[in-house]
Amino acid sequence: MITPRFSCSQTAESVIISVYCPSVRASDVEINVDGNLFSLHINPYFLRLNFTNSLIEDDASSAQYDPSTGYLNVTLTKEIKGQEFKDLDLLTKLLAPRPTVHEPMIEVISSEGTAEDPDQLVTETQKLSLHEHEILEAANNDWQLPQEVPPPEQPTLRVNAQYGFLDLYSGYFTNVAYSENEVNELGSEAETLTLLERRQRRIKHEDEKWDEEYYVADFADDEYIRELILWNHPHLSDSGTTFTEKENVTMLNLPRKEYIPTGPQTHSLYLTLTTVLFSYAYDARTTQHDPTPESAWTICSLTPSFSALDPPPYHYHSESNINLELSSDEISATFVPSYRRSLAFPLYRSFALAEKCREDVAHFLLRGRRTVFRCLMEMKDILDHHDVYYVYSKVWLDDLCVWTQAYASDETLTRLGNAVKDASITKASVGWELEQLEVAIQNQASEEREVDSDDD
Repeated sequence: MITPRFSCSQTAESVIISVYCPSVRASDVEINVDGNLFSLHINPYFLRLNFTNSLIEDDASSAQYDPSTGYLNVTLTKEIKGQEFKDLDLLTKLLAPRPTVHEPMIEVISSEGTAEDPDQLVTETQKLSLHEHEILEAANNDWQLPQEVPPPEQPTLRVNAQYGFLDLYSGYFTNVAYSENEVNELGSEAETLTLLERRQRRIKHEDEKWDEEYYVADFADDEYIRELILWNHPHLSDSGTTFTEKENVTMLNLPRKEYIPTGPQTHSLYLTLTTVLFSYAYDARTTQHDPTPESAWTICSLTPSFSALDPPPYHYHSESNINLELSSDEISATFVPSYRRSLAFPLYRSFALAEKCREDVAHFLLRGRRTVFRCLMEMKDILDHHDVYYVYSKVWLDDLCVWTQAYASDETLTRLGNAVKDASITKASVGWELEQLEVAIQNQASEEREVDSDDD
């Protein structure tokens, strides 16, 4: 675990602890006060401080997190009002573990049936993650883990990568190794890889995850998939769009920003929107608009700009695209990564299902900003309630919701919807010999039917 940078100050009645822990979820903060011992845990940070006097938690105590600065300010009440807490500026002293009380030594004469198999203990310990190892070590040592004062930030020549909406973000994946982010395909290198390197990593990962036996099995036994394809999304049958009270509250909580994107950036945003809607359409169709605990994983896994921080365009585009001209080749190239990921990662892997999801995207776009905005808000709600994947709301969906509502053009969405509707994504473009696999399984099925016919 990481010891965060911190500072302490005091008033006559309280002690204020200011902790720098950027890019965390405030609702996950765990604070404990036991006399003069203060401890704070918010993955991947852990802080334990030993004060000279006792503190208490009461109605006057508070904890406030400012995501814009990354600082968590904890205010705790002094047990004795007016008492001076000395050496609050001596950070090393505050971090030092409290003295250990030595207990009488006990000699074990014998034990029967209580010892566990040492080999089993070793096996179980090896299964633990880095974070779990640290938690186990902390629990075994009365949470007296070694801590060091974090060094002050030093200037560095390393340039962090920018990613997310309009490449406005960085630093969100610095400590990703301490989180359970299963969709992140870049690891902590997300903060340094170039866009080209991210794209290469994404394509390689898709090829590694491709399982032709899985695809063939779903192609041969597609009864349930055909049922999913026949399902109709409620947003496409509504006569109009009236936002609910919950959606209105979500709108009020969106960031208030002004965006001034360049022509190519605007072009990229419209293309990114189609890939995000594809992931939403897949999850909505496979859950029949009833999100499951796996929905956040599904949406993030299918979206290249989330899992690999790799937004479109994926096709060479000329300067004419500054005017948002959408060629059929570019639209097709934009959907190829989404098709590949829908055939390599989720539960149901079907080219016909991917085609139906693209049709859903076209219909969402043709219905205009309000329908698109509603879909984005539903995605945001799913990710916001996930302990790990909420980060993709911060770097993409929050801004994309605002941009769609305030800056996207209904005329452009209509043109984009028609282009998506008319697009042609070939099985050959996916790159995994889908047609050959399908022909092979069809021939096998025909031979089996002929054998059964001869037997009759």
